[in-house]
Parts: sequence; C-alpha cells; structure tokens
Amino acid sequence: MRPALLLLGVRLVRWATVPVLMAAWFPAGQTRAAAEYFPPPESRGGWRAIENDEAIESVAAMDRQHLAELRAWLLHSDTRPFAAVVIRGGTIVLQVERGNSAATDARRVASVSKAICATVLAIASEQSRQGKTPRRMNFSDRAFDFIPWAQPLSDPRKARITVQQLLNHTSGICPEASGAPNDGTWDYLLGHSGDPRTARLAFDPGTACGYSTHALVHAALVCEAVTGQSYDDYAIAALFRPLGIERWWFQYYDGGKVGRKPSHGVGLPARELARIGYCMLRGGRWGEAQVIPRWFVDQTAAPTHAVTAPEMRWKLNPAVFSHGWELPARHFPASGKAIAGIPADARYKPGSGGQLLAFVPSLDLVIARQTGGSGAWDYEEFLRRACAAVRTSR
Repeated sequence: MRPALLLLGVRLVRWATVPVLMAAWFPAGQTRAAAEYFPPPESRGGWRAIENDEAIESVAAMDRQHLAELRAWLLHSDTRPFAAVVIRGGTIVLQVERGNSAATDARRVASVSKAICATVLAIASEQSRQGKTPRRMNFSDRAFDFIPWAQPLSDPRKARITVQQLLNHTSGICPEASGAPNDGTWDYLLGHSGDPRTARLAFDPGTACGYSTHALVHAALVCEAVTGQSYDDYAIAALFRPLGIERWWFQYYDGGKVGRKPSHGVGLPARELARIGYCMLRGGRWGEAQVIPRWFVDQTAAPTHAVTAPEMRWKLNPAVFSHGWELPARHFPASGKAIAGIPADARYKPGSGGQLLAFVPSLDLVIARQTGGSGAWDYEEFLRRACAAVRTSR
C-alpha cells in the first residue's frame, strides 16, 4: 500500500462552466462563482477538486511548488495516520491521506471540538432570540443558570461565570494548568467528587486566562438547557445537517444526577470538518441559509475578553482566545509560535494530535487535518505554508 496519496481530481469538474479566478477578484479574494458555491454532501459527490497541476495555478491561483512542498511537509511532520485538505474558493487543491480517509474517518478531533461547540452555542443563542427554543440565552448570561445539574455549586463564584467566559477560557473552571484529568464522571466534572481542582475555581471569573477543557464540557450542558435537546442532537440538527455533514462521533460521560449525556467532544472527517470552516469563511451562510449567526463570525475575529496576563499553562498571549476559536496571528513571539506569514484575520482551532481547522477570509482559504490521536504538532506551520501557497497578486 502506498504510504500516502495526493488526490487532485477526486471529483470531475467542468471548469469551462465556472469563471476562472483571474476574471474578477472580490474583496475576500474569491469570484462570484466561488462565493456562491457550496459543496453537496459526500454521498452526492462532495467537494469539487482540481483536476491537474495546471489548474492549481490557472483556477485556484495557488503555487504548484509551494503545494508540493506542503504535501511533503505534511508527510514528514509526524508519523501518525492522518487526512488533510487545503481548500481555496470552495475547491480542494490538496488532499493528503496516510491511513485515515479524508471523507469517512470520523475519529475524535480533540480540542477542535471547542470551536465547534462555541459555534453550536452561537446558533442556539440566535435561535433563542427568535423564540425558537424553550429558553433565551445570550453569551453575557450567567452560565450556571443553565446548568441545574451543578447545584449546589461547589464554589459560589461559579454563579458569576458567563457563557462567554466558558468559551474564551476566562471562567476559572479547572484550567489544564491544574493537571487535573480532562475526562471523568459528571460528578467529577461539576465539582461534586471531592477533587479540589474541579470543586474550586482557579481564579475569579474574568480575571485571568486558563485554557479549560472542563469549561467547554459545561457549555454542552448549557446548550441542552437552552434548546431542550441533548448537545449531540442539537449540533446535528442545527449545524451538521444544514452543512451536508454525514459522518460524526460524539463523546459521552455518565454519573450522578446528570446520567449519560454528551460532552462537547466530537469527531469528524477532514472533509466534513472543512465544511464548518467554509461556512465561517462565507460569513455563516450555506446556500440561501444563514446557518451560523453573522455576529458570531464577526466576533471571532477579535479577543472576547480583556485579560492581559499570559495564559496559565502555555503562557500564551490571552488575546489569542475568542469564542472557542483562536487567533494565531496574535501569539507572542516569545511563546515560540510562528506568526510571520499568517494573516491577521485568520481563525483556527488546533487540537492535540495534529488536528486542525482554520479559515482565512482574506485568502479565501480553509484547511483541515484529522488524526484521531494525541500529542504535539506544528499547527501554525501547516497554516503558514498553506497561506504562502496562495498567489495574492497577479
């Protein structure tokens, strides 16, 4: 078996019917045809793809040599099975697979789930404002008003945590710097197991930044209280199905008063993951529908808190963190993160094991990688190399 496969031409496309990108450039770098294109579900053909190397430059306005170097880099960046895609103007220009299928492998995407959860909560908030859910919710509302299973609160300060603070890592709930496991029973996660790391907040809400998987687990419970549906059912109905996503996996926890319920953790194939980034790239629209609220897309372009002290575990610039999504161009140079060559409007979400979802509006670019594994990886380098492959002038 070949160790890797580069697919250029996953689906035949008659490009004579589509205006070439050089014909008319839009502010975000796409043509009208690209802006109006949305891929059908994988069962009906999925993403359109470049047919040959020449089309990489003439249709997608990307550099063939840079993409070849990116392919080689992906294959040598680690030894994990993976699937990765680079999409420009709604067209797959690069797909690389080693062991995993970009179309069907739906194993976990680790912390990329955080951005997806925040996006789902934004949809729930918007629908609640329209009177379409049992309860109304804004991101400025107090989160534990929607988490009855957490009563009595293990720390009275939890009552002051807002939904937004769950999403941008300023809640104080069990930051990863504490060393506490991210998984466990609901009693443990809600602070009722006797473990002081989950029972007590690490800091007063809104006063510091501590990257917290536990906080996003709480956000999944908020979603259920607002919508009247379990997080998995609502995410499928409100986000996955409207985008044509057909394969997924959800993580569940058990225990105590909560019983068996989904956490925020999900798994999606790389090509399905890319649909979420592409919807964000298109301002939250999919076809004629506004699936993700435009206000959410706009707000993810900046930090959603005023904390200035470095994040507790990795000492990152806290301005990296928005609503679940992150802003790679805002990393401190001293953190060792690569920021050169990444546009200021880029949003991404890395996940342990080399999982990544990113979109760059100014370059009309989406990239995704799925491994199902854990461990470190050079997330920013994948994004930087993909950005460098885009021809920004003609």
